[in-house]
Amino acid sequence: MSKVLQDAHIVATTRSPIGKAPRGMLRHTRPDDLLAAVLRHAVSQVPNLDPAAIQDVIAGCAIPEAQQGLNVARISTLLAGLPKSVGGVTVNRFCASGLTAVAMAADRIRVGEAEMMIAAGVESMSMVPMMGNTPSMSPSIFDADDNIGIAYGMGLTAEKVATQWKVSREDQDAFSAESHCKALAAQQSGEFADEMMPFEIVTREPDLATGQVAEKRRVVALDEGPRADISAEGLARLKPVFATKGSVTAGNSSQTSDGAGALIIASEGGG
Repeated sequence: MSKVLQDAHIVATTRSPIGKAPRGMLRHTRPDDLLAAVLRHAVSQVPNLDPAAIQDVIAGCAIPEAQQGLNVARISTLLAGLPKSVGGVTVNRFCASGLTAVAMAADRIRVGEAEMMIAAGVESMSMVPMMGNTPSMSPSIFDADDNIGIAYGMGLTAEKVATQWKVSREDQDAFSAESHCKALAAQQSGEFADEMMPFEIVTREPDLATGQVAEKRRVVALDEGPRADISAEGLARLKPVFATKGSVTAGNSSQTSDGAGALIIASEGGG
């Protein structure tokens, strides 16, 4: 007898503003603290939800070490003040880590293993660099030539895609410039307001004259990446950064970022 799958429903979503790494607005914000704030905000969107009904938090993280290591999903769940009965598991599929977390959470609901889940993702590329602090792969992985792609970052992958599909440098720069224009227009019209959690950033600086520590607080509610001074002409002056004769530059690549997001997924009768 085949088992009937049940539908999985997204009942709440939220994300933090995205900061530019490594010198952006979230560079001093720990990723576990940021994810905890996002989890609290997601739960607050469902006033009638009993947090104890959440069975697990699955969080994607591309480089789960240092400040976002040691099962950052579970740590952030505790920091968020969720009941200790709520589990946490961290998954890593590099750039697809958060998407994989959503798929895993939804699948557990679809097959009847859970009724209420949180899927999330977090990354601080300011605190944990791409490839991690001390990357090390077994040299044997390269014994087979077909495995060399395991060492490719997204920059080299983009170069190969551009070559295979004949995407010109000019088209890449034009697409990048237009993306900034669209993002700025969307910000100005408030398109991101419903999905974004305003986040308070606290900075502390010593006052050498008084010996006191000055604390400043500000709330951010916009992504840091879109720039008004971007133009195709300006982008054309940048040099390739991943291949000597390549076409992918710092201007037409995606930025390195800091941020977190979460959504609550439930069955029809969950919660």
